[in-house]
Amino acid sequence: MIQRKTRWAVAPWTADDEAKAKDLAANLSLPPLVARLLVQRGFDDTEAAERFLRGGVEHFHDPYLLLGMEAAVARIKRAAASNEKIRIYGDYDADGVSSTSLLVHLFRSLNYEFDYYIPHRALEGYGLNKKAIELAAEEGIGLIVTVDTGISAVEEIDYAKQLGIDVVVTDHHEPPEQIPNAAAVVNPKQEGCAYPFKGLAGVGVAFKLAHALLERPPLEWADIVSLGTVADLMPLKDENRIFVRCGLERLKNHAGVGFRALAEAGGIELDSITATGIAFGMAPRINAAGRLDHAKRAVELLTTDDYDNAILTAIGLDSLNKERQRVVESIVKEAELQWQTKCDDAAAANAAPPPVIVLSGEGWNVGVIGIVASKLLERNYKPVIILGIDEQTGMCKGSARSIEGFDLHAALTACDELLDHYGGHQAAAGMSLHRDRLSEFEQKLGELAAEWLSADDWIPKTSVDLVCSVSEATLDTITELSQLEPFGMGNPSPRLLFQKTELADRRKIGKESRHLKLSLGSGRRLLDGIGFSMGMLAEGLKPGSKIDVVGELSVNEWNGQRKPQLQLHDVHFDPAAVEFPEREQFGKVYQLLKQLGQVPLQGLNARLSKQSGLSLETVELMLAVFEELQFINRDNGLMHAAASPQKRDLATSERYREAKAQFEATQMIMNS
Repeated sequence: MIQRKTRWAVAPWTADDEAKAKDLAANLSLPPLVARLLVQRGFDDTEAAERFLRGGVEHFHDPYLLLGMEAAVARIKRAAASNEKIRIYGDYDADGVSSTSLLVHLFRSLNYEFDYYIPHRALEGYGLNKKAIELAAEEGIGLIVTVDTGISAVEEIDYAKQLGIDVVVTDHHEPPEQIPNAAAVVNPKQEGCAYPFKGLAGVGVAFKLAHALLERPPLEWADIVSLGTVADLMPLKDENRIFVRCGLERLKNHAGVGFRALAEAGGIELDSITATGIAFGMAPRINAAGRLDHAKRAVELLTTDDYDNAILTAIGLDSLNKERQRVVESIVKEAELQWQTKCDDAAAANAAPPPVIVLSGEGWNVGVIGIVASKLLERNYKPVIILGIDEQTGMCKGSARSIEGFDLHAALTACDELLDHYGGHQAAAGMSLHRDRLSEFEQKLGELAAEWLSADDWIPKTSVDLVCSVSEATLDTITELSQLEPFGMGNPSPRLLFQKTELADRRKIGKESRHLKLSLGSGRRLLDGIGFSMGMLAEGLKPGSKIDVVGELSVNEWNGQRKPQLQLHDVHFDPAAVEFPEREQFGKVYQLLKQLGQVPLQGLNARLSKQSGLSLETVELMLAVFEELQFINRDNGLMHAAASPQKRDLATSERYREAKAQFEATQMIMNS
């Protein structure tokens, strides 16, 4: 038996959904699978589906729908008209770098007098700070325009006003109860903002500011917007989908100097770049600057026109990223040892391990602790907070990652009295506090987790879009699935369940036989399944069995041939499980028995299985039910249908009811 690693949450599907999918398939000339996926993701009428598949700049929202945009534009234009010096104030992550870079390009194109400032992650921390504001006053700055930060900087913006500096805030983070008293605040999430899409990244808000100032959407910087949007894990819906689609198109055909240098240094193929390529190829190198050095190096890369300078900077970022990987691995090892000690201590006290992982260490680089938290989350599936401790001051800077059901922002808000600063959202957050409060902080988070999370919440979940058949997994359909791209947060690559699928073959492949290759289906229509690091499952699988698999469809190209392929996420095989047949199938097998007349028992199950297309286990169940209901008789190694059986409903068979109840219970567990 092979148990599934996660809970399979199969999205519900109704007859009404099926009808809508048929209409979409007909109206938009789509394969049924693509149409069903569109309906499953909420695009269940022709207009909505058409916009999702083919929507472009004509679907951008009016930037002036953003509360505060009119005031922001007016203040920036007044600064430009009076030759005030403007300072762009950004953040050190990839979204902040992208936002800063976009406004650098914008203000250059408008011939504004400006510069930019990004705080040092380790020395200054996140957001506006008073020393940076004092420096701006000394250097004659009249206006600060924040990007990807500022929504919580109430005291700092008041201080800037005292020093004669106005601040325009552009941000996308969750607003606090008190909004800063700035010259303008532009954030789609602030109360009273009528903007129809709340999922913009910081760079998306900066793009809308550029749109308003230029009176047109500046698609020449779509590559920068796509970088920040994907890197900050924003949902690829609505405008974000258009940003990323346009950005990918620009990267493939008209990539700027900085992106070309970054691709060359990182071995990234721009002509086939995807959102995944941005997330795992470009974003880590851009982020490495702010994590281990200073984010201005990444801004310089994205704003230069000199390729020689760009390639040197890109090579430097690639080296920083490799160093970042080494630092992360070192901290992960220390953190895992610390967590194991906590678990051992709990076991010694006859207690459960802490429900929230809170780990801290002196010398842990605060620039990478978010990555460490993500790795601990992946390995343990618990909310994780990793904190670096300043040995001299005792202050801790932390980064958190969470599981579904545990809202980090809400949890930190509940711990407000213990924290100096905090911010973030449901899945990721940051905070600072003194080391003396760590124990109380950990205890409070554990209490919240115990209160908020159910037993199922502690089991990793795999969301499944649809149940699919091998016959649907054709090259044409898989090619058409590309219309749903770009894939990412809010629009993941479709995960499909192939249920009770016949296993034609299985074998181990790759170095040290670490990987698994399956052939699914029967006859000439087979689908290859590839399971990376699943080679150990081969021993427990038998050709001819019916198995359940979850995976993503793709096209495998090899030696000029293109074949459908399923990248496996999870496999379930229970040799004892009975596939429950329909009443019509019972009737079909009974008719076969009547046609055969008196027949030897030996080999009968295999014969009926081959003729009916049902598994041996299912045929065995049917014969047991028929015998209980006296539809058939066994005698001296022979079987024959009863000459004139009494008419009885299948449900009157105890064996039938038991098997059906077992099947329904299994389905309920699988779909929970």
